[in-house]
Amino acid sequence: MKNQRKIRRIAFFLAAILGISEILGISSPAVFAMDWPLADAVMAANFGGNDTGLPRSQIIFEGEGPVRASGAGEVIFVNTANNASRIPSPLGKWVAVDHGDGLISIYGHLADPLPDPVPDKPGQGRVIAASGQSGWSNREGLSFAFFDRKERRWINPSMLITPLPDTMAPVIHSVELIGADGRVFNLASAKNIGQGRYTVSVYATDTRLTAQEPPLAPYRIVCSVNGQEIGELAFETYSARDGILMTPRNGMTPIRQIYARRPAFEVGDLWFTRGQATLEIMALDILGNSRNATFRLQVD
Repeated sequence: MKNQRKIRRIAFFLAAILGISEILGISSPAVFAMDWPLADAVMAANFGGNDTGLPRSQIIFEGEGPVRASGAGEVIFVNTANNASRIPSPLGKWVAVDHGDGLISIYGHLADPLPDPVPDKPGQGRVIAASGQSGWSNREGLSFAFFDRKERRWINPSMLITPLPDTMAPVIHSVELIGADGRVFNLASAKNIGQGRYTVSVYATDTRLTAQEPPLAPYRIVCSVNGQEIGELAFETYSARDGILMTPRNGMTPIRQIYARRPAFEVGDLWFTRGQATLEIMALDILGNSRNATFRLQVD
């Protein structure tokens, strides 16, 4: 397991240095070649977070200021009103920029009025609007997302832009085993379980610099039993397949199997046989800060 994480981290930083997005399997321009669109704002929610039982595919910033194009491109859509075709828009006023190779950046909850006109072909860092409170938002800020039209998937912006400073490891609040009969074992107190199949449910959050910041989703959760990695949930992409949103978890897994229990994430399924077992959970952020929790169980 440690060797696998080391290989992934080497690949990640090779992609950052060389700009080879294929190393990470992302069909987009150079990794880390883009900029954050809103300076000096608080990251209130991030990619992978649990939004009332649904996966969050964007980053939410809270704060005021000019919104800048994350990279050079061409504006392909501008929604100037809170309602389009009489259907309420959750993003309110929003702008989409095509950066080439199928990569689209989307900027929502923009202030009224939008610039007239919005720049047709903004360069990287060019102001395209201002943060606002339009759409389904009750605070001044910005919704920011990346969508890959070629692969039909949402991409975690932190994989394309230099991650914001993060000095704190994630926190593992709880780990539960859910039996096939629906019985729940909270491993903070349960030490004995019966043999059988269980779903591992992990409630973990991350903060960047201080514990007073809004809780964010971690970047990766890894589960191992007796030293062998058996489950991993990576908040990297969400792909649409036959109308179903999927995400990597030991292969592509429907989102509904991961976000079914709020606010925890269902990391994978295990089969325990009689004897003693050691279950280890590791939560990591995008910069590699990690937190471990270990549970020793008697399986009857």
